[in-house]
Amino acid sequence: MKPYVILIGSASGIGKSTVAAELAKTLNIKHLVETDFIREVVRGIIGKEYAPALHSSSYNAYSGLRNQENYKSQSELINAGFEEHASFVLPAVERVIDRAIKDHDDIILEGVHLIPGFINLEQFEEKASVHFFILSSDEESHKDRFVKRAMEIRRGGKQLDYFKENRIIHDHLIEQAKKYNVPVIKSYEIEKTVKKMLSHINETCETIYLKNSVDELSKVGSIILNKYGGTIKNISYPIKGFKEPLVRKIDVSEITEYDKFTRSLEKFPEKKHELQELYKLTEYRTYVICAINQETIEEIKKDLDKEGLLYTDK
Repeated sequence: MKPYVILIGSASGIGKSTVAAELAKTLNIKHLVETDFIREVVRGIIGKEYAPALHSSSYNAYSGLRNQENYKSQSELINAGFEEHASFVLPAVERVIDRAIKDHDDIILEGVHLIPGFINLEQFEEKASVHFFILSSDEESHKDRFVKRAMEIRRGGKQLDYFKENRIIHDHLIEQAKKYNVPVIKSYEIEKTVKKMLSHINETCETIYLKNSVDELSKVGSIILNKYGGTIKNISYPIKGFKEPLVRKIDVSEITEYDKFTRSLEKFPEKKHELQELYKLTEYRTYVICAINQETIEEIKKDLDKEGLLYTDK
């Protein structure tokens, strides 16, 4: 079997270290490396006079950039400094991955320096099972973690003064993840976050048939996404009289994203009416769902059936 190479990136204060440790424990992976440690090694090789951004923190590296007046906004300036800071670390990260693969060792790397689009993972895909995740958090939860960490002696409170910068980096990482099709996992309860990641790593998918109404969409999402940490890959509508079904590719794994859609149906009655009309043309809906394993898929189907949502006449 190919060794696992799992990368977990996020802005500071999202909880990636805790999530990475739990994931390593679940998968029995002994090599868990923080990119902060790799950065310290690189700092010992490249002096501050040659790379001032490297010797700053990720969130204030922008302060050493030249020609700051050329940046259109503060956000652009902060992200430019962040990217320059990370650019010195990523070549070393790639060498660590290469060594792990040569030794056929599973490895998890976590850190702010892991920016989608800035690290070449394609070079490893033939020899390893590569998975890249970016963790996200709403602003209030993110700030709460910052305050908690500031109260911990070992962490100190320095980063608390740079919450705004870290939040800008958070949003930038999310944008990069969407651009390069890297899964964004909401960091909330550790167990649920790890389960979401495992559903991508050990992905088991199945096509199921549902007879839910539009008003029952919330139940469907609650069971598949929230209770079991699954993913809805796409939905097909086999319309009577048409050879090919209408297919909607969605790839949703977060209940917050799903709930946003269901709430929009209540906010815009005409949109809800259009979907109801589509439902009238279909006897059932075809869902491609994915979860951590086949046992979880079976539990999802069992719960959907209990709610009278599963179409079993197919």
